[in-house]
Amino acid sequence: MGGSQSVFTEEELDDYQTLTYLSKKEILHVFKRFKSLAPGLVEANKNVKLPMSKITEMPELKVNPFRDQICKVFSSSGDGMTFEDFLDMMSVFSDGAPKNVKVEYAFRVYDFDGDDLISDTDLQNVIEKLTGANQLSEADMQQLIENIMEEADLDDDKTLSFAEFEHVISKAPDFVNSFRFRM
Repeated sequence: MGGSQSVFTEEELDDYQTLTYLSKKEILHVFKRFKSLAPGLVEANKNVKLPMSKITEMPELKVNPFRDQICKVFSSSGDGMTFEDFLDMMSVFSDGAPKNVKVEYAFRVYDFDGDDLISDTDLQNVIEKLTGANQLSEADMQQLIENIMEEADLDDDKTLSFAEFEHVISKAPDFVNSFRFRM
């Protein structure tokens, strides 16, 4: 293969393939993408942790309103991404990742405070990310949150559990197509 093949041993590639939803060829492509974000740093050390500011320069993240939250969810340290963190992210966003895995990570992205529940505050953060500069009035925001909770909060506890979130997502046929990066 090319020069990037020699970056990993066959055993490392086998391990990465076992732990992801990617082929060896896709893993090498992901490494090439990782390296392109900071060539000098990655050439010096393939295990380097890139700052979030470098990761969010990826075209798929640059335009995504949830880019910071996505990076936070996939970062093992919270202050940057190693190649393995990046590989995990690319694997989950690949066509090969099953819907249940994508749903689990979508839940984590929308759970801004990390308490394993989606609350009114989390929903407000989601809506603000989606609306960007076109912020809703306080009354419209509250009405939208109430409508979402009325539809999705099956046990009326004012939060969405993972099961409730999964139930709502199951009704969204285009979810899998929107939760992916092109390789």
